[in-house]
Amino acid sequence: MKNDNQLIAGIELGGTKTIALIARGTEILDEFRIPSTSPEEVLEPVSNWLKKAREKYDFKAIGIASFGPVCLDKNSPEFGFITATPKPNWSNTDVIGSVKKWFDGPIGFDTDVNGAGLAEYYWGASQNCDTSIYVTIGTGLGGGIIANGVPLHGFMHPEMGHMRIRRNHQHDFKGACPFHGDCIEGLVCGPAIKARTGKPAEELMKEDPIWEILADEIAEFLTNLIYVASPRKILIGGGVMHDKEYFFQKIRNNINDKLGNYIHDLDLSALGEMIIPPKLGDKAGPLGAIALGIAALEK
Repeated sequence: MKNDNQLIAGIELGGTKTIALIARGTEILDEFRIPSTSPEEVLEPVSNWLKKAREKYDFKAIGIASFGPVCLDKNSPEFGFITATPKPNWSNTDVIGSVKKWFDGPIGFDTDVNGAGLAEYYWGASQNCDTSIYVTIGTGLGGGIIANGVPLHGFMHPEMGHMRIRRNHQHDFKGACPFHGDCIEGLVCGPAIKARTGKPAEELMKEDPIWEILADEIAEFLTNLIYVASPRKILIGGGVMHDKEYFFQKIRNNINDKLGNYIHDLDLSALGEMIIPPKLGDKAGPLGAIALGIAALEK
Protein backbone atom coordinates (compact mmCIF):
# COMPACT_ATOMS: atom_id res chain seq x y z
CA MET A 1 0.00 0.00 0.00
CA LYS A 2 1.97 2.95 -1.27
CA ASN A 3 -0.35 5.62 0.19
CA ASP A 4 -0.54 4.31 3.76
CA ASN A 5 1.39 7.37 4.97
CA GLN A 6 -0.80 9.96 3.23
CA LEU A 7 -3.37 12.06 5.05
CA ILE A 8 -6.83 10.75 4.17
CA ALA A 9 -10.29 11.93 5.23
CA GLY A 10 -13.10 9.49 5.87
CA ILE A 11 -16.85 9.56 6.38
CA GLU A 12 -18.51 6.56 7.99
CA LEU A 13 -22.20 7.10 7.39
CA GLY A 14 -23.91 4.73 9.81
CA GLY A 15 -27.55 4.05 10.48
CA THR A 16 -27.27 5.52 13.99
CA LYS A 17 -24.26 7.84 13.91
CA THR A 18 -21.92 9.40 11.37
CA ILE A 19 -18.19 9.78 11.94
CA ALA A 20 -15.93 12.10 9.94
CA LEU A 21 -12.23 11.61 10.56
CA ILE A 22 -8.72 12.41 9.42
CA ALA A 23 -6.15 9.61 9.53
CA ARG A 24 -2.73 8.54 8.36
CA GLY A 25 -3.03 4.80 7.95
CA THR A 26 -4.57 3.48 11.17
CA GLU A 27 -3.57 6.58 13.15
CA ILE A 28 -6.71 8.67 13.65
CA LEU A 29 -5.66 12.30 14.06
CA ASP A 30 -9.02 14.01 14.44
CA GLU A 31 -12.70 13.11 14.29
CA PHE A 32 -16.23 14.51 14.41
CA ARG A 33 -19.37 12.58 15.38
CA ILE A 34 -23.00 13.42 14.73
CA PRO A 35 -26.26 11.42 14.95
CA SER A 36 -27.50 10.17 11.55
CA THR A 37 -30.82 12.00 11.79
CA SER A 38 -31.55 13.37 8.30
CA PRO A 39 -29.40 14.15 5.24
CA GLU A 40 -29.78 17.90 5.81
CA GLU A 41 -28.70 17.61 9.44
CA VAL A 42 -25.72 15.38 8.67
CA LEU A 43 -24.11 16.02 5.29
CA GLU A 44 -23.71 19.78 5.55
CA PRO A 45 -22.19 19.76 9.08
CA VAL A 46 -19.84 16.93 8.06
CA SER A 47 -18.73 18.86 4.96
CA ASN A 48 -18.23 22.01 7.01
CA TRP A 49 -16.11 20.13 9.56
CA LEU A 50 -13.96 18.56 6.85
CA LYS A 51 -13.50 21.88 5.04
CA LYS A 52 -12.27 23.44 8.27
CA ALA A 53 -10.11 20.39 9.08
CA ARG A 54 -8.48 20.72 5.66
CA GLU A 55 -6.90 23.99 6.79
CA LYS A 56 -4.83 21.93 9.25
CA TYR A 57 -4.67 18.56 7.49
CA ASP A 58 -4.00 18.65 3.75
CA PHE A 59 -5.74 15.36 3.02
CA LYS A 60 -5.34 13.91 -0.46
CA ALA A 61 -8.55 11.86 -0.80
CA ILE A 62 -11.86 11.15 0.90
CA GLY A 63 -13.40 7.74 1.50
CA ILE A 64 -17.11 7.33 2.20
CA ALA A 65 -18.42 4.12 3.76
CA SER A 66 -22.21 4.22 3.87
CA PHE A 67 -25.16 2.19 5.03
CA GLY A 68 -27.16 0.96 2.09
CA PRO A 69 -28.44 0.08 -0.30
CA VAL A 70 -26.22 2.36 -2.39
CA CYS A 71 -25.56 2.74 -6.11
CA LEU A 72 -21.99 1.76 -7.05
CA ASP A 73 -22.43 1.73 -10.84
CA LYS A 74 -20.23 4.57 -12.10
CA ASN A 75 -22.19 4.64 -15.36
CA SER A 76 -25.43 5.36 -13.54
CA PRO A 77 -26.68 8.91 -12.87
CA GLU A 78 -27.39 7.66 -9.34
CA PHE A 79 -23.77 6.66 -8.62
CA GLY A 80 -22.93 7.74 -5.08
CA PHE A 81 -26.57 7.79 -3.96
CA ILE A 82 -28.20 5.97 -1.08
CA THR A 83 -31.11 4.36 -2.92
CA ALA A 84 -34.33 2.81 -1.57
CA THR A 85 -33.33 2.45 2.07
CA PRO A 86 -35.83 1.70 4.85
CA LYS A 87 -34.15 4.44 6.93
CA PRO A 88 -36.62 7.36 6.95
CA ASN A 89 -35.74 10.43 4.84
CA TRP A 90 -32.55 8.94 3.36
CA SER A 91 -33.82 7.34 0.14
CA ASN A 92 -32.35 8.90 -3.03
CA THR A 93 -29.73 10.90 -1.12
CA ASP A 94 -26.76 12.10 -3.21
CA VAL A 95 -23.92 11.44 -0.78
CA ILE A 96 -21.00 11.90 -3.19
CA GLY A 97 -22.60 15.06 -4.61
CA SER A 98 -22.53 16.69 -1.19
CA VAL A 99 -18.75 16.21 -1.08
CA LYS A 100 -18.00 17.06 -4.72
CA LYS A 101 -19.43 20.53 -4.15
CA TRP A 102 -16.24 21.50 -2.34
CA PHE A 103 -13.67 18.72 -2.91
CA ASP A 104 -12.24 17.91 -6.35
CA GLY A 105 -9.79 15.16 -5.33
CA PRO A 106 -10.24 11.37 -5.40
CA ILE A 107 -13.37 10.10 -3.61
CA GLY A 108 -13.91 6.45 -2.73
CA PHE A 109 -17.48 5.30 -2.11
CA ASP A 110 -18.79 1.92 -1.02
CA THR A 111 -20.91 0.16 1.57
CA ASP A 112 -19.92 0.29 5.22
CA VAL A 113 -19.30 -3.46 5.30
CA ASN A 114 -17.16 -3.44 2.14
CA GLY A 115 -15.17 -0.59 3.68
CA ALA A 116 -14.68 -2.47 6.94
CA GLY A 117 -13.66 -5.59 5.01
CA LEU A 118 -11.10 -3.58 3.05
CA ALA A 119 -9.71 -2.10 6.28
CA GLU A 120 -9.28 -5.61 7.69
CA TYR A 121 -7.51 -6.59 4.45
CA TYR A 122 -5.14 -3.60 4.74
CA TRP A 123 -4.44 -3.68 8.47
CA GLY A 124 -6.43 -6.38 10.25
CA ALA A 125 -7.21 -10.07 10.39
CA SER A 126 -7.45 -10.76 6.64
CA GLN A 127 -4.17 -9.24 5.49
CA ASN A 128 -2.82 -10.85 2.32
CA CYS A 129 -5.91 -13.07 1.87
CA ASP A 130 -6.87 -13.48 -1.77
CA THR A 131 -10.55 -13.76 -0.75
CA SER A 132 -12.12 -12.77 2.55
CA ILE A 133 -15.59 -12.00 3.85
CA TYR A 134 -16.60 -9.43 6.45
CA VAL A 135 -19.97 -9.91 8.17
CA THR A 136 -21.56 -7.76 10.84
CA ILE A 137 -24.55 -8.89 12.91
CA GLY A 138 -26.20 -6.18 14.94
CA THR A 139 -29.31 -4.13 14.24
CA GLY A 140 -29.22 -5.82 10.83
CA LEU A 141 -26.91 -8.23 9.03
CA GLY A 142 -24.56 -7.07 6.29
CA GLY A 143 -21.57 -8.52 4.54
CA GLY A 144 -18.90 -7.72 2.00
CA ILE A 145 -16.48 -9.78 -0.05
CA ILE A 146 -12.91 -8.62 -0.67
CA ALA A 147 -11.27 -10.36 -3.63
CA ASN A 148 -7.57 -9.66 -4.27
CA GLY A 149 -7.78 -6.40 -2.34
CA VAL A 150 -10.91 -5.10 -4.10
CA PRO A 151 -14.51 -5.07 -2.78
CA LEU A 152 -16.78 -7.24 -4.90
CA HIS A 153 -19.43 -5.43 -6.96
CA GLY A 154 -21.68 -6.59 -9.77
CA PHE A 155 -25.25 -5.68 -10.56
CA MET A 156 -25.07 -4.10 -7.10
CA HIS A 157 -23.15 -4.84 -3.90
CA PRO A 158 -23.65 -8.11 -2.00
CA GLU A 159 -26.79 -8.17 0.14
CA MET A 160 -25.96 -11.21 2.23
CA GLY A 161 -28.45 -10.39 4.96
CA HIS A 162 -31.36 -11.28 2.71
CA MET A 163 -30.14 -14.75 1.83
CA ARG A 164 -32.73 -17.44 2.47
CA ILE A 165 -31.49 -20.51 4.32
CA ARG A 166 -32.64 -24.05 5.06
CA ARG A 167 -34.25 -24.06 8.50
CA ASN A 168 -34.87 -26.67 11.16
CA HIS A 169 -38.55 -27.58 10.81
CA GLN A 170 -38.99 -27.42 14.59
CA HIS A 171 -38.31 -23.66 14.62
CA ASP A 172 -41.34 -21.74 13.43
CA PHE A 173 -40.30 -18.10 14.08
CA LYS A 174 -41.60 -16.17 11.05
CA GLY A 175 -38.71 -13.71 11.00
CA ALA A 176 -38.33 -9.98 11.55
CA CYS A 177 -37.35 -8.73 8.08
CA PRO A 178 -40.07 -6.43 6.67
CA PHE A 179 -39.22 -7.59 3.13
CA HIS A 180 -38.61 -11.34 3.45
CA GLY A 181 -39.56 -12.45 6.96
CA ASP A 182 -37.14 -15.29 7.69
CA CYS A 183 -34.12 -14.33 5.61
CA ILE A 184 -30.93 -14.67 7.66
CA GLU A 185 -31.13 -11.04 8.84
CA GLY A 186 -34.73 -11.57 9.86
CA LEU A 187 -33.69 -14.56 11.98
CA VAL A 188 -30.47 -13.55 13.76
CA CYS A 189 -30.15 -9.75 13.92
CA GLY A 190 -30.61 -7.94 17.23
CA PRO A 191 -34.31 -7.08 16.77
CA ALA A 192 -35.03 -10.66 15.68
CA ILE A 193 -33.35 -12.07 18.78
CA LYS A 194 -35.43 -9.75 20.97
CA ALA A 195 -38.60 -10.80 19.14
CA ARG A 196 -37.72 -14.47 19.68
CA THR A 197 -36.73 -14.24 23.34
CA GLY A 198 -38.23 -11.03 24.71
CA LYS A 199 -34.73 -9.83 25.64
CA PRO A 200 -31.90 -8.06 23.81
CA ALA A 201 -28.95 -10.30 22.95
CA GLU A 202 -26.66 -8.68 25.51
CA GLU A 203 -29.01 -9.71 28.36
CA LEU A 204 -29.15 -13.40 27.43
CA MET A 205 -27.11 -15.92 29.41
CA LYS A 206 -24.71 -18.05 27.39
CA GLU A 207 -26.68 -21.13 28.51
CA ASP A 208 -29.86 -19.85 26.84
CA PRO A 209 -31.06 -22.40 24.23
CA ILE A 210 -31.53 -19.64 21.64
CA TRP A 211 -27.76 -19.60 21.03
CA GLU A 212 -27.90 -23.18 19.69
CA ILE A 213 -30.71 -22.23 17.32
CA LEU A 214 -28.92 -19.07 16.16
CA ALA A 215 -25.64 -20.95 15.74
CA ASP A 216 -27.36 -23.47 13.47
CA GLU A 217 -28.94 -20.73 11.34
CA ILE A 218 -25.76 -18.66 11.07
CA ALA A 219 -23.79 -21.81 10.26
CA GLU A 220 -26.20 -22.60 7.40
CA PHE A 221 -25.61 -19.07 6.06
CA LEU A 222 -21.81 -19.24 6.40
CA THR A 223 -21.59 -22.73 4.91
CA ASN A 224 -23.26 -21.39 1.78
CA LEU A 225 -20.75 -18.52 1.67
CA ILE A 226 -17.85 -20.96 2.02
CA TYR A 227 -19.10 -22.99 -0.94
CA VAL A 228 -19.76 -19.91 -3.11
CA ALA A 229 -16.80 -17.60 -2.32
CA SER A 230 -14.17 -20.02 -0.96
CA PRO A 231 -12.80 -17.44 1.49
CA ARG A 232 -9.57 -17.71 3.46
CA LYS A 233 -11.13 -15.74 6.33
CA ILE A 234 -14.65 -14.94 7.48
CA LEU A 235 -14.62 -12.11 10.01
CA ILE A 236 -17.81 -11.64 12.03
CA GLY A 237 -18.37 -8.47 14.04
CA GLY A 238 -21.33 -6.51 15.35
CA GLY A 239 -23.08 -6.29 18.69
CA VAL A 240 -24.65 -9.75 18.57
CA MET A 241 -21.20 -11.34 18.23
CA HIS A 242 -19.23 -9.08 20.56
CA ASP A 243 -17.14 -10.91 23.16
CA LYS A 244 -18.84 -14.30 22.58
CA GLU A 245 -16.14 -16.87 21.85
CA TYR A 246 -18.55 -19.58 23.08
CA PHE A 247 -20.96 -18.53 20.32
CA PHE A 248 -18.23 -18.54 17.69
CA GLN A 249 -17.39 -22.09 18.72
CA LYS A 250 -21.01 -23.21 18.45
CA ILE A 251 -21.11 -21.76 14.93
CA ARG A 252 -17.86 -23.48 13.92
CA ASN A 253 -19.13 -26.81 15.30
CA ASN A 254 -22.31 -26.50 13.27
CA ILE A 255 -20.42 -25.59 10.09
CA ASN A 256 -18.15 -28.57 10.57
CA ASP A 257 -21.20 -30.84 10.76
CA LYS A 258 -22.81 -29.25 7.70
CA LEU A 259 -19.65 -29.51 5.58
CA GLY A 260 -19.59 -33.24 6.19
CA ASN A 261 -15.86 -33.61 5.40
CA TYR A 262 -16.55 -32.44 1.82
CA ILE A 263 -13.81 -29.76 1.69
CA HIS A 264 -10.36 -31.25 2.13
CA ASP A 265 -8.39 -29.78 5.05
CA LEU A 266 -11.30 -27.61 6.25
CA ASP A 267 -11.82 -29.39 9.55
CA LEU A 268 -12.80 -27.95 12.93
CA SER A 269 -9.26 -26.78 13.63
CA ALA A 270 -9.07 -24.96 10.28
CA LEU A 271 -12.49 -23.41 10.89
CA GLY A 272 -11.09 -22.02 14.13
CA GLU A 273 -8.52 -20.12 12.06
CA MET A 274 -11.01 -19.09 9.36
CA ILE A 275 -14.03 -17.84 11.31
CA ILE A 276 -12.88 -15.20 13.76
CA PRO A 277 -13.71 -11.71 15.08
CA PRO A 278 -12.34 -8.66 13.23
CA LYS A 279 -8.93 -7.57 14.47
CA LEU A 280 -9.76 -3.85 14.22
CA GLY A 281 -12.83 -4.15 16.46
CA ASP A 282 -15.01 -1.04 16.55
CA LYS A 283 -12.42 0.85 14.48
CA ALA A 284 -13.13 -1.32 11.43
CA GLY A 285 -16.00 0.98 10.38
CA PRO A 286 -14.27 4.37 10.46
CA LEU A 287 -10.99 2.89 9.18
CA GLY A 288 -13.06 1.36 6.39
CA ALA A 289 -13.76 4.88 5.14
CA ILE A 290 -10.02 5.63 5.29
CA ALA A 291 -9.26 2.43 3.38
CA LEU A 292 -11.71 3.47 0.64
CA GLY A 293 -9.97 6.84 0.42
CA ILE A 294 -6.59 5.15 0.06
CA ALA A 295 -7.96 2.86 -2.65
CA ALA A 296 -9.38 5.86 -4.54
CA LEU A 297 -6.04 7.67 -4.32
CA GLU A 298 -4.15 4.64 -5.61
CA LYS A 299 -6.44 4.47 -8.65
